[in-house]
Amino acid sequence: MKYVKKIGKLLSYSLIVILLGVGILYIICNESVPNGQKGNKADALAKKMMQAIGGEKYANTNFLEWSFANGSHRYKWNKSLGLVTVKWDNYTAKLNLNNKSLSSITKENTILTTKEEKELLQTALDYFNNDSFWLVAPFKVFDEGTKREIVTLENGEEALLVSYTIGGSTPGDSYLWELQPNGTPKSYKMWVSIIPLGGIKATWENWKMMKSGILLPSKHKLGPITLDMGTIKAY
Repeated sequence: MKYVKKIGKLLSYSLIVILLGVGILYIICNESVPNGQKGNKADALAKKMMQAIGGEKYANTNFLEWSFANGSHRYKWNKSLGLVTVKWDNYTAKLNLNNKSLSSITKENTILTTKEEKELLQTALDYFNNDSFWLVAPFKVFDEGTKREIVTLENGEEALLVSYTIGGSTPGDSYLWELQPNGTPKSYKMWVSIIPLGGIKATWENWKMMKSGILLPSKHKLGPITLDMGTIKAY
């Protein structure tokens, strides 16, 4: 019995230490969304970023292909028609972004119940919303419901704060873009609902020229983590 009590105390102490560690990490690393200035200057910086990556050619890019999560999520997006094929595990989802009632999903030869189908189609849509953002976010800074602001950094450089009030799976998220001198994105800081810490930084790098004439990133780094976008195609 004494042994059990000792184990219980050790577990309690360990839990306290973990909670204290998480609390200290939150205090040290958490950042608030910075204040910025709206207006023509912010829109001009957003346009500079889009021009640097071929924004005028994005509208005429009909198909995009890539993968995410170490290749476990695979996509073919017919952007012009709003159709997406999403593959993961043994599932293949056919999403119709314009009419969700026309979406479908299969799992090998297994017949899915209506509830399973509905839940898995939502999973596929959530995957697509998240994973496509890591590919084409710079082209979405003028989407409906976006707010753009100029933020002056500590080093005197100007960054672009973009907030999304509608759309996607997690409306309300904000991203602070830091740009190279020519306007190409080099990183952003995130304030998103799925991450408890505000201001987590991710790089946008290894940009590649696509057949359609746009630039897309092939890698991102979040601290020690590397997100590989797989073999990217845009045509």
